[in-house]
Amino acid sequence: MKNYSADKIRNIGIFGHGGEGKTTLTEAMLFNAGLLDRMGRVEDGTTTTDYDPEENRRVISIGAALAPFEWNDTKVNLIDAPGFFDFYGEVVESMALADSALIVVGAVSGPVVGVEKAMDMCKKAKKARMMVINQMDRENANFLKVYNEINAKFGSGIVALQLPIVEGGVFKGYIDILNMKAKRFEAKAEKETEIPSGLLAEAEAMHEALVEAAAESDETLMEKYFDGEELSNEELIAGLRAGVREGMLTPVCCCAALPNIGVRTLADNLLRYMPTADLLEPRKAKNTKTGEAVDFSKYEKFGAQVMKTVADPFVGKISILKVYSGTLSADIAPYNANSEKSEKPGTVYIMRGKKLINTERISAGDIGAMAKLQFTNTGDTLCEASSPILFEEIEFPKPSISLAVTAKKQGEEDKIITGLNRLREEDPTISLDKNPETGDILLSGLGEMHLDVMCAKLKNKFNVEAQLVEPRVPYRETIRGTAEAEGKHKKQTGGAGQFGVVQMRFEPLAEGDFEFVNSIVGGVVPKEYIPAVEKGTREALMRGVLAGYPMVGVKATLYDGKYHPVDSKEVAFKSAARLAYKAACVKASPALIEPIYRLEVLVPDEYMGEVIGDMNRRRGRVLGMNPAEDGQEIVAEAPLAEVFKYATDLRSMTQARGSFKMEFVRYEDVPANIAQKIIDQSKKDDEEDE
Repeated sequence: MKNYSADKIRNIGIFGHGGEGKTTLTEAMLFNAGLLDRMGRVEDGTTTTDYDPEENRRVISIGAALAPFEWNDTKVNLIDAPGFFDFYGEVVESMALADSALIVVGAVSGPVVGVEKAMDMCKKAKKARMMVINQMDRENANFLKVYNEINAKFGSGIVALQLPIVEGGVFKGYIDILNMKAKRFEAKAEKETEIPSGLLAEAEAMHEALVEAAAESDETLMEKYFDGEELSNEELIAGLRAGVREGMLTPVCCCAALPNIGVRTLADNLLRYMPTADLLEPRKAKNTKTGEAVDFSKYEKFGAQVMKTVADPFVGKISILKVYSGTLSADIAPYNANSEKSEKPGTVYIMRGKKLINTERISAGDIGAMAKLQFTNTGDTLCEASSPILFEEIEFPKPSISLAVTAKKQGEEDKIITGLNRLREEDPTISLDKNPETGDILLSGLGEMHLDVMCAKLKNKFNVEAQLVEPRVPYRETIRGTAEAEGKHKKQTGGAGQFGVVQMRFEPLAEGDFEFVNSIVGGVVPKEYIPAVEKGTREALMRGVLAGYPMVGVKATLYDGKYHPVDSKEVAFKSAARLAYKAACVKASPALIEPIYRLEVLVPDEYMGEVIGDMNRRRGRVLGMNPAEDGQEIVAEAPLAEVFKYATDLRSMTQARGSFKMEFVRYEDVPANIAQKIIDQSKKDDEEDE
């Protein structure tokens, strides 16, 4: 593939709901461009962009993949994005790589939630977009119904470029709305024909809407239109291009990707209306020395940002980057402005699926790749050391579900952690943390399928098997009353003995986890042994008297005791303190307490009742509701034990339209019936360990 300048490059992301044919559409375009001998099938695991073993096994896309091809002397960098929300980090990376978006809508399913989210992302990122109603070959495909639903959902700016001709349930051709000409599919060609009489009125109405939309995007065209002058095709195309580039218009096409019908015309329309890379504002960046914004009309040195990282078990780490200025070639040693380190010069690639294709250089506006960059991660800026710049960060969705991960084979825990840390380089939406209280290694991500895929990748890439279980809840214990007890440690086995006696009072502490008070008078416990009493008490608090969870919220007062001038030692007073703790806290109304989290749940209005009802079933309390964009924000508090898999359940309840964030607020008493079950289980576990 030859090198292209920015005015001959289009970076187009393919977005939409899962199962609407994005990967098949990508495959058809590669086939039409002459890059494939035959189209692969998602079901067979033979497509170019679904190359991960997990994608083939699950028959879905789980990672963003590049599919560059040449079409009419133009380079098109397609980015095939996943449609399932567990892999939304990949969608974010795809949106960052793309200059514009092709949103795929099912001809049967219509504009479902994946389409809504894609449109919302485009609007927020100010990206040009086009829609294609795909799967016109399917039974019950209904273009007009879906088109009207799109119009109703997204309002003004939706304009049809095509109206399909369907006869006997078969997709036979289309009407070119701009030129008001009908085309029928014949093998690989299209034959001009008469517009079917039954579609003429609809086509004319669409044509009028198209002309008006094109005119509204340009003041000169608007004046001509209102003066009753006819606009030429060139003027209409220019007006539509301007409207698309500004995000005012969303043209709608149609095709059937699986039988490869209408895909060539779709590619032509992409080139005709989508903006080239040179017409778009580069990503915001600042000069690291001055802190000032970079003016890319004057900055001509190399500057790029790594938008995605692929952990390849054979090649190593592959960094996919977008060049915004200058040129990247094999003789450049890229400087990483984030880590402030220079990388070694290396081979520059074009990436198509999993295939790396050597190239001389990657110019501004293009997308390329480098392998084995030592200091570079997703989101990092690569530039020239003499003129360092820093692009704005990519905002990834935060993890919303955490499960405990363990090795299936004993002794492979370190391999699990090493492998997951490698996968974190590839996927910034996962995190790995150790809960210091429970000892669980927590793997966090965007959904259960997301975490399951991470474990599958561990096996595929690093040959180590992991399993996921619900994390243990970090329960704690406390006391609600006051009690006193004596702790006495006496040991005599011949020779030097051990002796220590303490009288201690334990009571609830208003704030904090633990407070130790020394109230000894008269030296009944020598001051050199006081630290041992405090240390022994602190150690004892690590295991509560009900179920063995850490004891918190306790004030311990040492007010009396005894010692022996010869046999008393620190170890004796530590043991005495532990005995006093156990004896007193059993009498001090011990209670099991659990972590309570605050949740802020964003949901459309129609799901409010179900979400609130579900929160009540989780022992949650709804604190209030606030109006939010496209719905309501429900503020609630709930026990951690009840919300481990809330991300999955909320997605199910709201058809993936709901989202939430949560944070720890405090501990509260566990209800008595639940607490007893936890205590009984703890005793059972202790017996089994013995």
